[in-house]
Amino acid sequence: MTQDTHEPESGERKPPSRRTVLAAMGAVPILTTTASVSASASVSASASASAKGASGTAAATPAVVDPAARRQTIRGFGGMTHAAWIGDLTAAQRDTAFGTGEGRLGLSVLRLPVPENRADWSRDLATAKRAAELGATVFASPWNPPAHMVETFVHGSQTDARRLRHDMYGAYARHLNDFNGFLRNNGVNLYGISVQNEPDYAHDWTWWTPGELARFLRENAGFLNTRVIAPESFNYTKTLSDPILNDPAALANVDIIATHLYGTPFTNFPYPLFKQKGAGKELWMTEVYHPDSTSSADLWPQALDVAEHLHHAMVDAEFQAYVWWYIRRGYGLLREDGHLSKRGACMAHFARFVRPGHVRIEATATPAPNIHVSAYQGGSSIVILAVNKTPSPVNQQFTLKHSTASRVSSWLTDANRNVARQGTTGMSNGSFTVTLPARSVTTLVTA
Repeated sequence: MTQDTHEPESGERKPPSRRTVLAAMGAVPILTTTASVSASASVSASASASAKGASGTAAATPAVVDPAARRQTIRGFGGMTHAAWIGDLTAAQRDTAFGTGEGRLGLSVLRLPVPENRADWSRDLATAKRAAELGATVFASPWNPPAHMVETFVHGSQTDARRLRHDMYGAYARHLNDFNGFLRNNGVNLYGISVQNEPDYAHDWTWWTPGELARFLRENAGFLNTRVIAPESFNYTKTLSDPILNDPAALANVDIIATHLYGTPFTNFPYPLFKQKGAGKELWMTEVYHPDSTSSADLWPQALDVAEHLHHAMVDAEFQAYVWWYIRRGYGLLREDGHLSKRGACMAHFARFVRPGHVRIEATATPAPNIHVSAYQGGSSIVILAVNKTPSPVNQQFTLKHSTASRVSSWLTDANRNVARQGTTGMSNGSFTVTLPARSVTTLVTA
């Protein structure tokens, strides 16, 4: 990722904008300002949702949640800070981003850049330290190696493309280790470090071929003193990660297979080869903004696309971490004034309630058209996320197998509310029915 498409760097050549690339892929949505229909999120104990209610139509199928069918362990939901490009978060914004109380985002993952120059290594330290103090996992990604390690070459029509010199692989590993050590000596323990940000979209940084990535992992990554992350493809181009999974020596030295999701259709979210060969490894989504970076994060119901995207990332892709691009931006999780945006509220439904160590459990993913359901377990509590993208309220029944829970609490985001608590009610034999307001996301937590 480079700077925003509407913030050109004076005097510097720019790669094709992401909007240009995504438009060519057919991924830029048609924006809409249609207002959503508002309704209160009432929760009532019920064993059936077959009849129409006064406030909504009935969903076609009950959503069955099975805690015995365990899927991926969640590492967290997070965002990126990059002080050199957009300025650092303020102290208050750090607490809003990584705190878990009312009005907070609840992020549990922070992504940092690895500056190529040592003089810049302290630039994001204050945010990293505060995020770590609040319990967040911190990891880092490089855009470029130090300049003396780089050579230029011809890459298609680009005559000044950059790559790491093959005789500098060992020196580059030491550079990454030194950055890791710098943070550790300043109170931040990196969970992992990436080999390269978007090596397949590197018009403005450093290119890597699949073979070069596999070689570095085989020969040099074993010397890194933290978990190793690769390859961070621009849009989940699996030809970049397949060679790693198919190379036992390279795979042995990588801990997290990571990708970005710019323009990636939901149909490409599953990764069968990872399920086949990735035992013992983690699968992360380490950068995205969605659906665009050109409209306000408070535009509704467009912001609801974030909740749908999160749903598919958890259920279809089975990612263990989901990381947004800039935390604070006009299209980000926090507005420039530091308050939650609508996109941020959709993220907070996941981040605040689905905490590191929770396990996704099987649930009826689409009980009705445009109704998306996922479920997670942490201790004895079950968290259910329900996204209603329809223009009408829906009465949705949930049935929890083998549940001893006696009540459920709910939080709601719609056109008029942001992660607003809706109260608590009892459950009957593991069943309850929720009215999902039109164009809304609801979090349900059992106790």
